[in-house]
Amino acid sequence: MGAAEAADQGSLRRPAYRRSAGTPRGEARRRELLDRVVDDLAVNGLVDFSLRRAARAAGTTHKVLLYHFDGAEDLLEQAIFQLRERRIANSLASINAARPQTLAARVRAIWPALLGEESRVLDQAMGLMMYDPVRYAGLGHGASQQYLPTLLSLCPPDWSERRKIEVAEMIMAALRGLLIDRLTSGNIEGVEAGFEALGRALDREEAASE
Repeated sequence: MGAAEAADQGSLRRPAYRRSAGTPRGEARRRELLDRVVDDLAVNGLVDFSLRRAARAAGTTHKVLLYHFDGAEDLLEQAIFQLRERRIANSLASINAARPQTLAARVRAIWPALLGEESRVLDQAMGLMMYDPVRYAGLGHGASQQYLPTLLSLCPPDWSERRKIEVAEMIMAALRGLLIDRLTSGNIEGVEAGFEALGRALDREEAASE
C-alpha cells in the first residue's frame, strides 16, 4: 500500500472537513455525488473501493467527499443503502408490470430484480460483513428492516399483521439463503429448484386461508 493509499485508508474514521448536511443545496450536491459513486459500484463492485476511487468516479476530490460524507465508511454504507433501494424499486416495478394475483406469483415476479446489477455488489457487501463483522457491520445495518415493508406488501391484505410478518420474514430468509447459495456454490439449477419449492410452499400457505 502506497503512502497516498495509506492516507486514504487512514481517513476512514477521521473526517477532516465540515459536513454539508442541513442545507438544500448541500443535500442536493451530496445526493448527486452519491448517485455517481453508486453507479460506479454497480459496474465495478467493492473490490479496491477507496475514497480516492470514489472521488474519481464522482468527478471530484476526496476532500470534497469528506465535506459531504463522514469518511469512506459512511459513504460506502450510504451507497449500499441506495443500491438496496434500487433493488426494491426494481422489484416493485416488476410487480406493477406483471400484476400477479397470488403471493407466490408476486415473489416469482421479483426474483429477476434480485439478480439484477445490484446483486453482485450487495453480495460483496455481505461477504465483507462476514469477513470483518466489526468494521463492516454498517453495511448490513437495517437491511432486513429496509426489505421488510416490500415483502409485507406482497402478502394478502386480509391476513393479520402477525401472519404477514411471519410469512414475510420466512420469504426474506429463504431468498437470502438462495442468493447466498447461488453466489457461493454456483449451483444455479439447484437454486432455481429451491426457489420453485418456496413458491409451492407459499401457494399452500395462501390456500390454507381460503
